[in-house]
Amino acid sequence: MTTENVERFRRWFDYEMDAHQQTIDSLNGVADDLRKLPAFQEAVDLFAHLMCARKLWLYRFGVANEAVTELFPRGVALESLQSIADEVHQVWKNYLNQLDDEGLQRSFVYQAFDGGKFKNTIGDILTQLFGHSWYHRGQIAHLLRAIGAEPAATDFVYWCREAIPDAAASR
Repeated sequence: MTTENVERFRRWFDYEMDAHQQTIDSLNGVADDLRKLPAFQEAVDLFAHLMCARKLWLYRFGVANEAVTELFPRGVALESLQSIADEVHQVWKNYLNQLDDEGLQRSFVYQAFDGGKFKNTIGDILTQLFGHSWYHRGQIAHLLRAIGAEPAATDFVYWCREAIPDAAASR
């Protein structure tokens, strides 16, 4: 049982959990008067969409028993995001911890919302989910900036880079 490839996905997921937390924190940090703006609610709903997409794939993988019926929820309460994210992240963490490289290559068939049937590997979908999260976190950041709020800096490089001390300062 090899795990070299799945370890990359686990690392990305650790980053993603942190980036999601920073996004929730930035949403919680928005001033009350700005929370009344439609763009703020759109940002909250986009984050809820990220979690719904993650839940959907768990269901399609056969890990979750509850199907997702609304992929693009509207009017989601900001206060609910933390518990939603915590629940989704825990199930994903458990799933990824039992996955190995062979499991990444496993193909499965699923039905899309439009009724079409498709086949992908688990690795394909994990890659899609990380890209999907990056995309929507960028949209959330744009929406927050547009209303004058400060979004989280969730670029992967900020999460993984290591500072090198200034040579002059270390003398």
